[in-house]
Amino acid sequence: MSFHSCKKESCDVCNSHFMKLQPLIKEVIITKHFERDIKDQEKIDKIVKKVTDTSHTEFHELHKYEENIDDNIIFRAKVGKKHILYCVTKERNIIFLRAIRNYDEYKKLLDDKHMLKRMLNISC
Repeated sequence: MSFHSCKKESCDVCNSHFMKLQPLIKEVIITKHFERDIKDQEKIDKIVKKVTDTSHTEFHELHKYEENIDDNIIFRAKVGKKHILYCVTKERNIIFLRAIRNYDEYKKLLDDKHMLKRMLNISC
């Protein structure tokens, strides 16, 4: 599967990445970081449902392709004022990594490839 990284907010190609992967997802994994970022199980459940439901009206906001790290596809969802960082692993699990309010902090995390790889290794 070929992936590209564009800078558009709503790119049909980027969003189709998730559409191709969604039927293959085997398991949803919530990291401890994500739980600490949200702090409310009901909110976590709503975010997970919103992101995994491909019929949602805010689909373009929920599946912004960011990059491919060792065959793990990283996406960003914008839910309310939070930037949700999640990935679909090569084993086809979806892992919710972080929920960050500040875009600069989110971008800093995304630029730190070593940290992202470490988060993915711990979660898998």
